[in-house]
Amino acid sequence: MLKTVLSVGALALASALVVNVYAQDEAPPTPAELASGATETRQAVFKLLGFNMAPISRMARGAMEFDAEMAERNALRIADLAPMIPEVFAVYDTREFDVETEALPVIWDNNADFAQKATELRAAAITFAEIASGGDRNTTIAAIRAFGSTCGNCHREYRVD
Repeated sequence: MLKTVLSVGALALASALVVNVYAQDEAPPTPAELASGATETRQAVFKLLGFNMAPISRMARGAMEFDAEMAERNALRIADLAPMIPEVFAVYDTREFDVETEALPVIWDNNADFAQKATELRAAAITFAEIASGGDRNTTIAAIRAFGSTCGNCHREYRVD
């Protein structure tokens, strides 16, 4: 329950930040400004996902000392962020705007599949966190491939290569 509250709170904060930036202007935001703000919010979520996935990836490559607690914590953070992925895309369809993004326009055509992939990421992150909580390096490292593949499944279809 607390995780859900935190996730909803984080999304509300991100949305409030976007709205607050525009609330300071005298004129209402233009559609292009809304598209830009929506894109920045989406990118913020992905930066947080990357921030949490990077140490797990480094551990898998042996570029960082294994830390089961960090792997578990970061995976749980990713699980909390995953439901936000389709939510931040649903806020504003930016296909018709000149925004700098790696998101492919097909996201808005395949909302259900895109949301399903976020659900799969969440489930994989939770499974990985459970494995990492056991503290066994070899088992945890072996589980990273399955976890990371859920990111790749979405990237292949919905992200610029």
